[in-house]
Amino acid sequence: MSTGEILKRLGIDVLNAMQQDAMQAYRKADSMVLLSPTGSGKTLAYLLPLLESLDEGGGCQGLVIVSSRELAMQTSEVVRLSGTPLKCVALYGGRPAMEEHRTLRGLQPQLIVGTPGRLLDHLTKGNIDATNIRVLVIDEFDKCLELGFRDEMTQLFSHLSSVTKRVLLSATDNPEITDFLPTYTRLDYLDETSQTERIEQWSVKSPIKDKLETLRSLLLSRGAETSLVFTGFRESVERVSKYLAGEGFFVAALHGGMEQRDRERALFRFVSGAANILVSTDLASRGLDIPELDNVVHYHLPLNEQAFVHRNGRTARWDKTGQSYLLVGPEEAIPGFVRDVRPYTPSPSASRPMPPLWESLYIGKGKKDKLSRGDIAGLFMKAGGLGKEDVGRIDVRDHHSYVAVCRDRTEDVLRRLKGLKIKGMKTIIERTR
Repeated sequence: MSTGEILKRLGIDVLNAMQQDAMQAYRKADSMVLLSPTGSGKTLAYLLPLLESLDEGGGCQGLVIVSSRELAMQTSEVVRLSGTPLKCVALYGGRPAMEEHRTLRGLQPQLIVGTPGRLLDHLTKGNIDATNIRVLVIDEFDKCLELGFRDEMTQLFSHLSSVTKRVLLSATDNPEITDFLPTYTRLDYLDETSQTERIEQWSVKSPIKDKLETLRSLLLSRGAETSLVFTGFRESVERVSKYLAGEGFFVAALHGGMEQRDRERALFRFVSGAANILVSTDLASRGLDIPELDNVVHYHLPLNEQAFVHRNGRTARWDKTGQSYLLVGPEEAIPGFVRDVRPYTPSPSASRPMPPLWESLYIGKGKKDKLSRGDIAGLFMKAGGLGKEDVGRIDVRDHHSYVAVCRDRTEDVLRRLKGLKIKGMKTIIERTR
């Protein structure tokens, strides 16, 4: 399948300059390092030429190391949506390794995407045949180091003697790059693609140490816009999201202590538009595909410039603009690394939040049950009485699925589908909490 066909399937009209240069460098170089900010499109920059270089036979030929399970799932989802006949599997912690082993044996993928520890586990046990792996990619190299995966990545390299092409991607420069790639072609877009000029930065003063009321006023002043609220602690995520939900906001919560399925549900609610506010730790600052995010809110001030840059990188992606708000308590000061900040005074135009257009539903069947996005759309439109415009994003996981439907049609569609089978299977269809 050609790159043009893949882009058409993904709904992308044209690649940016960084992606075009990276694709050319990928084709020519045995080792390549791409330095580019968060949100600039690095995944497509390596994934398009990688898919182009693999063939449908010969077992696993490409291995992509990523920093988080969310990024592993999202990368494999891009491969699926591309329409390529190549098979791809995502491997990550938080689920049984034996189940992944069965999938590897049954599917025999040409491309594997996974987190360092889980990939090393499968390679060590012989679950992955490394004989024909010729391409190795490390995405979010700096984040992998930050999370303490250096030893795992070093051991992975020792298992992959057949690799002839190595690609490393990072949102920051790092001297440890040469420990993994002594020589390489370097593409540095850290300055050229800076998002700073596309992000307006504001300080919002809180009259008291507890900033919840100030956050509420700020979010009400932004109306139905999408906002990602960063806190410094898992406990704060729970506290802030619980408060906002009690105030009528449509909010999802995300942090590393949550069960994998809860993380999935939270992310789906946000990316599908069923929740327009996501409260998270810095887990959400990297590796998540969140398109068209309007606002980044620093409920807790960032600890350093790197954290600030990555948080802000969630907005103003590609050529879009965005807003960054720093909530400042009476005993706090804006960090010195934050520049060009203007004061902002929230002026809510309403006393209660507006509900989003969409609501997300959970379906208790998935890929392993031979369920497809088309099956779900067909059920909801035919038996559920929805029009095409009433069905939004659909995500199909291994054992369950999610679908976004128009909020004002939810009650009716749940009533219509109650007790019905999908592809002859009884299942649960309910609101995603």
